[in-house]
Amino acid sequence: MPLRLTLILRTPNYPLMDHAADPDPVLIRLREGFERVALVLRADLWAAAGDAGLNPTQAQVLALLAGRPAGLRAKEIAAHLAVSAPSMADTLAALARKALLTRAPDPADARAAIVRLTDEGRALGRALAAATSQVMSALARLAPPEQADLLLTQIKLIRTLQQAGAIPVQRMCVSCRHFRPNAHPAEAQPHHCAFVNAAIGTRDLRLDCSEHEAADPDVQAATWTSFANGSQPLRAPRET
Repeated sequence: MPLRLTLILRTPNYPLMDHAADPDPVLIRLREGFERVALVLRADLWAAAGDAGLNPTQAQVLALLAGRPAGLRAKEIAAHLAVSAPSMADTLAALARKALLTRAPDPADARAAIVRLTDEGRALGRALAAATSQVMSALARLAPPEQADLLLTQIKLIRTLQQAGAIPVQRMCVSCRHFRPNAHPAEAQPHHCAFVNAAIGTRDLRLDCSEHEAADPDVQAATWTSFANGSQPLRAPRET
């Protein structure tokens, strides 16, 4: 076989690279953007936690449980916050010493305990969850349609991350058995919540609803298809 020589031209000051293997530049920029927003969120969390005499993880636990009066197991809290079990045990113990939460035996599992907030812990958790941050101030400066579009994008991203097992299942409208996508087509509030029996618009969609009841997997898939396509489902989600 004859020897073949390939001439490679290189631009001065730029390393040789295989551009075909590079990630999409837009994806890189989007990730970088999320990283910058996360930095501000982290700083806001440290500030709010410090003002309340807590560390950031303790503040996150209170904010999480404030929206879950029925409580959660320790392992569920750890999964939601991406914290190790030993670290979460230390955090819960510290909050219990501060009289901000209680732990009671889980009726469904004698080996587990249900963690609930005390009245003081719930009030503090709600205050932390509602605290105004630099990111919220920046979001408030977006036009209402931009806010709605961003919320839709978040819902899609969270659902994809859930399916990949990267985050626990969230209590979103789109996975709830009470949600009826596009039940009122061509109206300002095209969707319907059967729990409150009211039409809802894009800005009303929730990422974490205390009344959430997960629909059957098949119903969730059909609901999502209808929601994403802007069409009505072929059949209403089954009631249980």
